[in-house]
Amino acid sequence: MNNNYMIRLERPEDYRAVENLVRESFWNVYRPGCSEHYVIHVLRDDPAFIKELDFVMEKDGRLIGQNMFMRTVIEADDGREIPVLTMGPIGILPELKRQGYGKAILDYSLEKAAGLGFGAVLFEGNIAFYGKSGFDYARKFGIRYHDMPEDADQSFFLCRELIPGYLDGVTGVYQTPQGYYVDDADVEAFDREFPPKTKLKLPGQIFG
Repeated sequence: MNNNYMIRLERPEDYRAVENLVRESFWNVYRPGCSEHYVIHVLRDDPAFIKELDFVMEKDGRLIGQNMFMRTVIEADDGREIPVLTMGPIGILPELKRQGYGKAILDYSLEKAAGLGFGAVLFEGNIAFYGKSGFDYARKFGIRYHDMPEDADQSFFLCRELIPGYLDGVTGVYQTPQGYYVDDADVEAFDREFPPKTKLKLPGQIFG
């Protein structure tokens, strides 16, 4: 990876290009087609969305990557609500994946989130990639994923403290912001605004 890229805040005039970037990045990865481009479209109007942490990566005048954050909470076992962040979708154009750009925008955006005083980030991801940026299994912090039995495999659920010790003494259940839950019919209607792409059922997809 060369360093002739720029990371900046997303602007309204970027919205459709970013949605297309996210669509390209996630198409046929977790399911036939994808919903992430509609998710980001919806989340920009969500009260939990953090405009100060909505980043794009630009290279040679073209948008090649993005990342964004949402406010959410851990419902602690002692009755407290612990403010935390969740992250994503985070995407890089397919032809530039595995070249270091994803880690670059991830590390940059985590540094900015820490600079704004946020204490921790929890989200669903692959430890093989995100572990390189300081994430660990959320269970090691005593945090459980909502709506799952405690003995279920939660190895997809990751956490990174941005303030060391922020989650000391905290056990509880993480809550995904409601804005991430979208209706399939709404996704299909939104997707028709983009150039046609072929949906494929591929090995390794999580959703049918």
